[in-house]
Amino acid sequence: MLVIVCYDVNTETSQGRRRLRRVAKICESTGQRVQKSVFECQVNQMQLDELERRLLVEIQVNEDCLRLYRMADTRGCEVREYGRFKATDFDGPLVI
Repeated sequence: MLVIVCYDVNTETSQGRRRLRRVAKICESTGQRVQKSVFECQVNQMQLDELERRLLVEIQVNEDCLRLYRMADTRGCEVREYGRFKATDFDGPLVI
C-alpha cells in the first residue's frame, strides 16, 4: 500500500531540532522524500505498523504534528507533479 507521511516538528528548541532529524531519518529509511516534511512509503501492513510505532516514539504529541495517509488502492491514486522532483516507481524494475 502507498502511505503518505507528513509531519511538522516544533524546532524552537535544540531538542525539537534533534527530533526533526530523527523523524526525517526514520522516514528516509522507509520511503522517499517528496517535499521537506512529506514522504511516500510503499509498505505492507506490518511495515506500516512499525513505521507508525517508531514515529510515535520520537514526536511530542503536545508540540508536533504527525499525519499518515493510507491510500487504499494505488491504481486509483492520481498524482500530478510539477517541478524538479522525480519520483521512484516502486512497481517498476529495479536497476542497480
